[in-house]
Amino acid sequence: MSRNFVTFHYTLRDTAGQVLDASIGGEPVSFLEGASQIVEGLEEGMRGLNAGMKAKVGVPAAKGYGERDESQVQRVLKALLPVEGDIKPGDQFRAGADAFAPIVTVRGVEGDELLLDANHPLAGVDLEFEVEVVAVRAATEKECEHGHAHDAGGCCGGGGHDHGAATEGGACDKPDCGCKP
Repeated sequence: MSRNFVTFHYTLRDTAGQVLDASIGGEPVSFLEGASQIVEGLEEGMRGLNAGMKAKVGVPAAKGYGERDESQVQRVLKALLPVEGDIKPGDQFRAGADAFAPIVTVRGVEGDELLLDANHPLAGVDLEFEVEVVAVRAATEKECEHGHAHDAGGCCGGGGHDHGAATEGGACDKPDCGCKP
């Protein structure tokens, strides 16, 4: 099966219609089909859409950011965490020095203890996306191998790089990518 590189704009709402996020007014988002770069339900709902098409895609929590897992909510001594200063409910921080440590949300502060929630903020939330496909092109063999777009400027790979509508075939030259040109 051939895979595509898809670029799109979106508006994300909860089921009450509240806008949670949007790309409108900014850069569109791009993903390589089958590379788990966007939530599963959105990718499934966009399958087969062509450039210029608009669609509404409902994504149940289980195919979005997952169901809430109450075992991910724990009490922790503030002194054990890599944070300083005033901490209040709603604050978020990385729960360790490692770049892959989970981001946690403070749900409560009780003396020297914090109630921390490692669930994604949208866990348990059914989502509604409005999408407009900007571009669709066949992914190159290298992109399929590496799991991300390559463009004339090199490997996209995320990490703050411009994801725009990558052109076909460019060599990967980003030092942090791990790809071999």
